Amino acid sequence: MASTTNVPARRERTQGLRNMELGFLLMAYVIVLGALLQVQLGVNGSFDWHVVALFGGLMALTIGVHVVLRFRAPRADPFLLPIATVINGLGITMIYRLDLADDPSAPGSQALSQIVYTGIAIAIAIAVLIGLRNHRWLQRYTYLFGAISLVLLVLPLIPGLAATGANARVWISVGPFNFQPGEIAKITLAVFFAGYLVTARDSLSMVSRKFLGLRLPRMRDLGPILIVWAFCMGVLVFQRDLGTSLLYFGLFLVMIFVATGRISWIIIGLLLFIGGGTVAAMNMSYVGNRIYAWLHPFDSALYEADGGSFQLVQGLFGLGNGGLIGTGLGQGRPDLTPLAESDFIISALGEELGLAGLFAILAMYFIIVARGLRIGHLGGDDFGRLLATGLSFVIGLQVFIVIGGVTRVIPLTGLTAPFLAAGGSSLVANWIIVAILLRLSDTVRSGQAGATASQIYASAPSTPTPNTREGATA
Repeated sequence: MASTTNVPARRERTQGLRNMELGFLLMAYVIVLGALLQVQLGVNGSFDWHVVALFGGLMALTIGVHVVLRFRAPRADPFLLPIATVINGLGITMIYRLDLADDPSAPGSQALSQIVYTGIAIAIAIAVLIGLRNHRWLQRYTYLFGAISLVLLVLPLIPGLAATGANARVWISVGPFNFQPGEIAKITLAVFFAGYLVTARDSLSMVSRKFLGLRLPRMRDLGPILIVWAFCMGVLVFQRDLGTSLLYFGLFLVMIFVATGRISWIIIGLLLFIGGGTVAAMNMSYVGNRIYAWLHPFDSALYEADGGSFQLVQGLFGLGNGGLIGTGLGQGRPDLTPLAESDFIISALGEELGLAGLFAILAMYFIIVARGLRIGHLGGDDFGRLLATGLSFVIGLQVFIVIGGVTRVIPLTGLTAPFLAAGGSSLVANWIIVAILLRLSDTVRSGQAGATASQIYASAPSTPTPNTREGATA
């Protein structure tokens, strides 16, 4: 009886989660639409409702995600969808602002493309939520996802598929479309690492000896991390992509640490990556030039050289011009920084929104990562815990690498800010990550609700039968 009477309360809590999400979504729409109108007013002094109408289509798609969650994942986290919507919308706003800087009378070709890419990405996220009824289905195909990851990373190296004109060989060209397979590979690799580490966790946790207070793994168990290290060095050498190499290796290190609890794996991994990066910097001009530009960006010869530090310095000037509260949307000159719509969109936003605006964006990223890690912490199975942790860490590490490069904390790597930067590949990958985290959070909350109901039912006193009462009286 206790479990039956508890059903309306659980249903009410579930509806409360979705109503909270809807309220946050409405706030997200107000923020993004206000930003779009402010850009138009700041640049042209008038409003163009054509772009606003197009953004209304994205509002309808995010409402579609909300409706799907109400019926297919009613206990999903209520914060992930609204925050992703705000960040994505601010990215579209800045790209539209950069379009207006090039031609104030143009409708904004890059912004329109970004709106289309966002619509495709959200539609794929809806398909993932509908098709993926339980995340444990992914664990059944662990090694298939590993093979898919290898194929995705090899594609840009195949003659005829590789996009021309790019410094890093990470793009493929199919007809008029360019796509970056490595963005999808970070998801398939997270699934593969999670499935593999669930089965290999016990052997990887074995200790052979202690050295300087560290519990070192057995030599025969070093194989996985050496293979992943060699794999990431291959990405660095053949694809000339420092950022992606760092992202993949960091993902594996964090997941193996979460699976085993051994800090020695982190130390071994960092030593391997630093050693490999040092050798690459000494023998590969691509890596060496990035590090030299990081250390000496204001060197006049380097500043004026082709592919030198001009972009980095312009980004720093833009951030400095923004100051604490920014110049205001539509009032700065973010277009002076090359690739401000992609690699340096953080610099563009920092100039017009200021340090306060960047802190707000960082806080939203932090909430996404924190909610994902919380989903992993509360997960009911090891695979789900590792998968949620890995996917959340991918977003957090990518944000650190991007913002660290733009602010000169670390060398530039070429990665783009999740949800913000122009490009369809990144948008599709990150919206898929949000969809998987939403599915995982619903599974976690459903399991907790079921366990709570079972505990209540088991602890409730049973109703005595008439015979028992008679026996007790006698």
